[in-house]
Amino acid sequence: MGSSGLIAGCSFGGRFYSLEDTWHPDLGEPFGVMHCVKCYCETQRGRKGKVLGKVSCKNVKRDCPEPSCDAPVLLPGQCCKTCPKVEAMFDGFEYFQEKEKEDDLHKTYNDRSYLSSEDISPGESRTDFVAVLTGVTDSWLPSSSGVARARFSLTRTMWKNLPQSHVRQLQAEQLRVTMTTATGRREVIEGKIIKHRALFAETFSSTLTSEEEHSGMGGIAMLTLSDTENNLHFVLILQGLIQHRERDSPLVPIQVRLQYRQHVLREIHANVTDTDFAEVLTDLNSRELFWLSRGQLVITVETEVQDPRHISGFITGRKSCDTIQSVMSSGDALTPGKTGGVGSAFFHLHDNGTLDYQVQLVGASSEVMGLTIELKPRRRSKRSVLYDLTPEFDRPSGRATGSWSRVEARHIHMLLQNELFINVATAHSQEGELRGQIKGLLYSGLEAPRHEIPVPLAGQFVAPPVLTSAGGHAWVSVDERCHLHYEIVVAGLSKADDLTVNAHLHGLAEIGELDERSTNHKRLLTGFYGSQAQGVLKDISVELLRHLDRGTAFIQVSTKVNTRGEIRGRVHVPNNCEFRTKGEVELAEFDDLFVRDPEELKKDPHTCFFETQHHAHGSLWTPNYNHCFTCSCQKRTVICDPVICPVLTCSRTIQPDDKCCPMCRKIPKEMKTPERLDEHPEGCYFEGDQKMHAPGSTWHPFVPPFGYIKCALCTCKGATGEVHCEKVTCPALTCSRPVRRSPSDCCKECPEEDNPPLEHADMMQADGTSHCKFGKNFYQNSDNWHPRVPLMGEMKCITCWCDHGVTKCQRKQCPVLTCSNITRREGMCCPECQEEEEELMKVPEKKNSWRH
Repeated sequence: MGSSGLIAGCSFGGRFYSLEDTWHPDLGEPFGVMHCVKCYCETQRGRKGKVLGKVSCKNVKRDCPEPSCDAPVLLPGQCCKTCPKVEAMFDGFEYFQEKEKEDDLHKTYNDRSYLSSEDISPGESRTDFVAVLTGVTDSWLPSSSGVARARFSLTRTMWKNLPQSHVRQLQAEQLRVTMTTATGRREVIEGKIIKHRALFAETFSSTLTSEEEHSGMGGIAMLTLSDTENNLHFVLILQGLIQHRERDSPLVPIQVRLQYRQHVLREIHANVTDTDFAEVLTDLNSRELFWLSRGQLVITVETEVQDPRHISGFITGRKSCDTIQSVMSSGDALTPGKTGGVGSAFFHLHDNGTLDYQVQLVGASSEVMGLTIELKPRRRSKRSVLYDLTPEFDRPSGRATGSWSRVEARHIHMLLQNELFINVATAHSQEGELRGQIKGLLYSGLEAPRHEIPVPLAGQFVAPPVLTSAGGHAWVSVDERCHLHYEIVVAGLSKADDLTVNAHLHGLAEIGELDERSTNHKRLLTGFYGSQAQGVLKDISVELLRHLDRGTAFIQVSTKVNTRGEIRGRVHVPNNCEFRTKGEVELAEFDDLFVRDPEELKKDPHTCFFETQHHAHGSLWTPNYNHCFTCSCQKRTVICDPVICPVLTCSRTIQPDDKCCPMCRKIPKEMKTPERLDEHPEGCYFEGDQKMHAPGSTWHPFVPPFGYIKCALCTCKGATGEVHCEKVTCPALTCSRPVRRSPSDCCKECPEEDNPPLEHADMMQADGTSHCKFGKNFYQNSDNWHPRVPLMGEMKCITCWCDHGVTKCQRKQCPVLTCSNITRREGMCCPECQEEEEELMKVPEKKNSWRH
C-alpha cells in the first residue's frame, strides 16, 4: 500500500498522518491526550494540482449524546459519559464470548450472517478478515496450482498509519491481496479480503489444494468443536472449484468427505449456490477425535457433475502467525497477592498435536513445588490439572523446557480459545503463587524474536524492589538498520491500579545496578492502555545500542502508583551497531515510507545530493570536508553551518582532539562537590543535533533550517546526564536605541555614544530569565495560572508557573482512594468516595482513569 517518494499527508505534533486520518492530539505531559478534540487531515489541492494535507481540529464534547441513566460514568480514553454496562456484572468477557459463539454455531448452517460477519459491532476493538489466494484463471498465462490463506486483524493498536480510505475499502470488502513468486516461472495467486465471523471461533483449519497442474483451484476450511458436545462445525470457502458455466445453474451438487487415510468416515451431499458452505459433523467418536488431535484427518470437497473436480487437505490445529504465550503474575493467582515475582511462557503447537513449551520463573517468594497447565476452576478451591510440567522444571535456572505429546482435540480447542491457564505452586502458596492465562498474541509485523524466550519483567528487578501484583515479559531485537523492535505484555495489574503504563528503556553502566540519579540514555518507548505495547524505536543513540550489546540495558514499565518503576527486566541484544558510522544510524524525520533505499532517495524530488551521497529531506550530517560544520537537507537545498562555540568563563580550557570547541578544565579541589569524569563517560545525547556531548560541555543548539541558535545555551549535566537548555542572559542596557552588530548575534549593544534605558520590545529577544511566555501571554517570575488549550478552554486541573524564565506545568495530584464506590463530580479534578447515603440511591460508578 506504500509508494515511492513523499506521500501526501499532514504533520502534527512530530507525527505524520495520511490523508483522511483522524486522531486525538497528544499534548504530552501533563496535558495528555485531548480525547474531546478530534483532528482531521483534509485533502486539498495546490495551485499546480498537487495533493496536499491540511489539519483541522474541533471540540467534539458538544456532540456527546445525553446519557439515559442517572449515574453515567466517564471511561478511560473517552470524551463522552456513558451508562454503566450490564456486562460488567458478569465475570469478565469470557461469558459473552462463549455465549456469542454458541449462539452463532446453533444458527442454520448456511445462514449468511454467520458466514459474512455483517453484524460485527463497529465498537469492537478487533475485526478479523480472511482471503483465499488461488491461481488466476481469467488470464492467457497458465494458472497456478498454489493456494494460500491470508488473515488480517484490524485493531486499534496496529495499522495506525492505514489511511481511512483503505479502512473503508477493507470494511466494504473491496480489497484484494496478491502473491507473486520471485524466482523461476512467474506464478501469481490472488484473492479477495472478506470479513468472516467463523474466524472468531476457529480452532482447527485446513488448506485444500488440487493435484491438477495449473488448476487455479483451492479453498480453506475453518473448523471448531462445540463447547459442550463433540460436534465439529466447519465452514468452507472455495475458489475455482465451481466453473463459470455451472454458476449459471441455481444449484451445484457437491460432496464433502471426512477421511482417515483412504477410509471415508463421514460423507455429506449438498447443493450449493455459491462458493461458501457451512455444516456440522455430529458426535465424533473417540477414534475420530484422536485422529483430529494428531492432524491425520483429511477433508475433501468434490463436485458431483459430469467432469468432477476435487480439492483436499489435512485438518490441523489452527494455522496462524500468532504466538501462544502467557505471563504469570501474583495478581492473577487464585488467591491474588503482591510478591513482585513473574513467570513467562511461550508455546508452539505442531501439526501432530504436540505442544512444545518454554517456561521461566523469577522472584518466587519460596521454593517452587509445582508447575501445571490447568482449566479454569469451577470453584476457587477446586483446580483442574491437565498436564504437569514439574518434572521438567530445573530449580537452579528457574526454567522448564519440554513437550506435551498427547494433547487431546478438546484441549487443543480450549488452548486456541484462550481457555487454559498455567499455575505455579510454591512452598508458601501451595494452591498457586503465580498464575497466567495462556493467550494468543497477534502477529504484529515487528522483527521481535518470538521464537526465543522473552525477557521477564518483575517488580523484584526494580531498584529498590517493588512488591507488586503485576508481571510481564518483552521481546526485543535490533535489526540491520539499528532500529529497536519491542513487544511488551503485562498482566496482574489490579483493577484499582491505573492501566495507563509507560515503558522506558534504560542504558546502565553496570549490569544489574541502577543509579536512581542517572537519567542518561533514558528513552520513552510508548504510553499504552491495557496489557500490550509494541513498536519500533528508530532514533536510538550508539551508546544505548552499546548497552544493549553488553547486556546493561533495561526495559521498565511504570504506572501511576509506582512512577519509578513497577516491573523491570535486563535486556541483552547482541549487535554491531557500535561500529557503524553515524550517517548509517541517522534517520529521516518521518517514517520509512519516505526513505527506503538509495534508489528511492534518487527519485525523491526533495532529496539533496552532496559529497557523492543522497540525503533525505530533514536529515542532518557532518560533512567530510570539515567536521566543525553541521549540514542539513531542506528540500533539495543543502545548508551547512559552522559550529558556533559558546563563550567560556573559566580560567583554564582544553581543546579535545575530536571536538570543535574548547572545554573548561575542571579541577576537583576547586569544586564544591567533586565530580569524577569517569562517572558518566557517555555524556548526553541531544535530539536537536543528534550528537553526543561530553559531561560538563556547553553548546548552542542546532535547529534546522535556522542553524545554530546563539540566543540559547545547552549544558550537559555531568552528574545526571541530562541536557539543560536556557536562553542566554543579555545585560541590561541603558541606551534608547541598542543595535545588533551582526544578524547572528543574540544580544543587542549600546552604540558608544548612546546609553538610554532598555526597551520593552527587546524583552523576549533575550531579556534574562525573569519572564515567561506561554501561548500569546507573558508572565512575571513566580506567576501561576491555569493554561488555556485551543478548543478545550481553561484546563482547571493543570497549574502552570513561571520559574526564572522556564514555564512549568503540573496536573493536580489526586490521592489514592481505597473505597469501593468512586465517583467524579462535574467540575472536580479528582475522583472521590461516594457517601453511604448515595450508595443506597445510585448505581456505583466504575473508577475513572486518572488521565482525561
